[in-house]
Amino acid sequence: MIIPSIVWTICFGVFCAIIAIQVFYYLYFFCRLAFFKPRTKQVNVEHPVSVVICARDEAHNLVKNLPGVLVQDYKTTHELVLVNDNSSDETKYIIDEFKRSFKNLNLIDLTQEAKMITGKKFPLSMGIKSAKHEIVLLTDADCVPASEFWIQKMQDSYDDDIEIVLGYGAYHKKPGLLNKLIRFETFHTAIQYMSYALAGTPYMGVGRNLSYKKNVFLRNKGFSSINQIPSGDDDLFINQVATAKNTAVVVDHDTHTLSESKKSWGDWMSQKYRHYTTSKYYKPIHKFLLGLYSLSLFLLYPAMVISILFYNWWLTLAVYGLRLIIQSVVYFKAMKKLNESDLFPWFILLDIWMFFYFIFTAPAIWKAPRKNWN
Repeated sequence: MIIPSIVWTICFGVFCAIIAIQVFYYLYFFCRLAFFKPRTKQVNVEHPVSVVICARDEAHNLVKNLPGVLVQDYKTTHELVLVNDNSSDETKYIIDEFKRSFKNLNLIDLTQEAKMITGKKFPLSMGIKSAKHEIVLLTDADCVPASEFWIQKMQDSYDDDIEIVLGYGAYHKKPGLLNKLIRFETFHTAIQYMSYALAGTPYMGVGRNLSYKKNVFLRNKGFSSINQIPSGDDDLFINQVATAKNTAVVVDHDTHTLSESKKSWGDWMSQKYRHYTTSKYYKPIHKFLLGLYSLSLFLLYPAMVISILFYNWWLTLAVYGLRLIIQSVVYFKAMKKLNESDLFPWFILLDIWMFFYFIFTAPAIWKAPRKNWN
């Protein structure tokens, strides 16, 4: 069967449309993070801050990471609210030892499970409601601040209008392919949610490094509207309450948090399934923008291969080259902003990898999420 040449012309037209969509996202959204310059504040105010961490059977992580939170260089009043959520390991004893040296560590010891509230939302709600200060700074037990100025620089983004501050939750740089794949996917997610926020369309944050005012949580009745969903204590909540005017982004390397990446492919996929099951609950405009970008990225390389083989190879590569030049500039600048520059030499291969990543994570659309958060 001979396929008419018009079919291949249409395929090339589809490829060009995909490139146009990609170029639009890079020039309208992603370049905002790549060329982001924080505005200079005339007056810097240090606010009292409550850091909130939830832990369930995280004794090994608390020993390793909690000192980094407790020894922050922050002279203004601050506290650490640590929620021990029904741990069965040595968590309680470790916390007791820390409390001997750090008087600003406040323990909330939960000994019963919350009925009808799945995931991390109940312990996190208890921690936020118990916080003494208006500014709440969230991270996880398996995370450590990248510097002793984490609290100071995260809270510095607040002013009269700002109620939410989005930070970057990175992973430790380790040898191996899986570590690079995880870090690139994390960067790829960050360039989206940070750029969207800078464009006035914030849609999510990550619980590893996120801050908002306690009043935002209380006036929106906490997580009550999403209690039935196992995940979403970070991205879904921000999706509901963030606006163009009340959200700020912080990219300073000192404000990053670091955690250990998963050691096996299966563990990482389980983590991503749990995260992606919440995206179906995003606002329609966010689902459209994210879906269009993901679809264009998924179809890009198949359409490119078809156009090279059956239409015109040099014209196809020329069109792809336009996108590649724009992408390389944006990625170079954005990776430098987020301290992921070592990934740049690999970005073309990692970009191709995203096609397979979408295939592997597609089951999250219909997969039932886990009900536990740890």
